[in-house]
Amino acid sequence: MPPPPARSLARLAVGWAALSELVPLYPLYALLFLETGLTTAGVSGLFAVWSVTALLAEVPAGALADRGSRRGVLVCGGVLQAAAFALWTVAPGTAGFAAGFVLWGVAGSLYSGTAEALVFDGLRDVGAEEAFARVNGRMTAAELLVQVPTAAAATGLHAIGGFELVGWVSAATCLAAAALALRFPEPPRERTGALLTTLRAGARQVVRHPPLRIAVVAVALVGGLDAMEEYFPVLAADRGVPTGAVPFAVLVIALAGAAGAELGGRAAGLRDGLLPAALATAGLLLGAGAVLPAPAALTALALAYGLYLAVLVAAEARLQERIEGPYRATVSSVAGLGVELAGLLVFAAWALGGPVATAVLVLAVVPVVVRGLRPPVLD
Repeated sequence: MPPPPARSLARLAVGWAALSELVPLYPLYALLFLETGLTTAGVSGLFAVWSVTALLAEVPAGALADRGSRRGVLVCGGVLQAAAFALWTVAPGTAGFAAGFVLWGVAGSLYSGTAEALVFDGLRDVGAEEAFARVNGRMTAAELLVQVPTAAAATGLHAIGGFELVGWVSAATCLAAAALALRFPEPPRERTGALLTTLRAGARQVVRHPPLRIAVVAVALVGGLDAMEEYFPVLAADRGVPTGAVPFAVLVIALAGAAGAELGGRAAGLRDGLLPAALATAGLLLGAGAVLPAPAALTALALAYGLYLAVLVAAEARLQERIEGPYRATVSSVAGLGVELAGLLVFAAWALGGPVATAVLVLAVVPVVVRGLRPPVLD
């Protein structure tokens, strides 16, 4: 059993992860854009601003966390995200939405890599680094489970005060998450040099250390597959789920994902072949979900997503085990950048061949995972 400081940090990390996702604007912001008169093309343009910002800020944000206070970086991320939603509330329109997405994109980059590095080093400081996989799995599960109260809050707040109330409560929630982040312990560590020097050193560590490099590639490819979640409502509707029941169907899949993430923390220590086999099974189930009738398709998708998230949580833990030195957040952010880029492959696969092509993409990732998830002692 982990020591009391590790259990305390685990509770804090899971609570922070849940609170960070308890944002009532998440299920509604696309509707906010449309209500203000934006076209579908305009909304797509805003999403492009968001994506480009995240891509450009991802690795510099990790380097910033390595050369300064990682806890402070998490706090700044929460404040910037709160500012984004406040801006949307006081200045709803194309310019305000675009500026908000820039702020949100930077905030997301500040979270990415930094949270994992802070939690892993915190656990290692109290001699419990082996607990990271389980803590990370519970954080991922919490992010999925909180979708239920988030959806309920969004519905209730909008009914009471419209998008304005939803926006202000969302900003307040982000500030509350920032305040909670202040409680993260930050053990003493070697600080890196200038930002550009840190960027180069972190990238050099990935390029020159083969076991780390393949782990980064594996996490990037596996993490990018999570983009398939965006298509679950479409696939459920295509398989005959009534429109009114699609949100429930998607929720069932999310709950299965939460269970998989929780199990992933335990699966990180399994022997090499089981995790790639789990990912291959997820790919086959995803393909089966494209042809089975509604009840069986929903079951297949839920099982596929649960298995997939178990592999992702294990992959993230294996990556953290391989990172040495003061560039943990930078290296993690390099993997995060890869996740963003790999997600584009999922979008392309779905556009070209739907869920079957996406299932093939999942299977294509398995050989990389075979190598990338091998415990470091075997390299």
